Amino acid sequence: MDWTMVLKAFILGGIICVIGQILIDKTKLTPARILVAFVTTGVILGGLGWYKHLINWAGCGATVPLTGFGNLLAKGAIEDVKSSGLLGAFLGGTKAAAGGISAAIFFGYIASLISKPKIKKQ
Repeated sequence: MDWTMVLKAFILGGIICVIGQILIDKTKLTPARILVAFVTTGVILGGLGWYKHLINWAGCGATVPLTGFGNLLAKGAIEDVKSSGLLGAFLGGTKAAAGGISAAIFFGYIASLISKPKIKKQ
């Protein structure tokens, strides 16, 4: 096992989580808006080709957080545009992330059955 990669994944994943926690604690942004911001950031960094450097450096520390999901959407859209044209911009990301989307829906449903959501005070 490459312990340096484990450490790098822990560091990058932790930094992403700390940023999210700071945004929750210090802003009036709702968690949903923060999650969308993370996915959007991943899409932008992935579309520009910069996110691959984070993946090469930290592995799962970059692919597991929501920014990694955004990168996957961008990568799928870019690849599908090359083969399907403009329609690929809409379908490619969904195809590339189908497994993650399915898991999120399934586990989100399970979580909704066993928890009580709270609304953030403004």
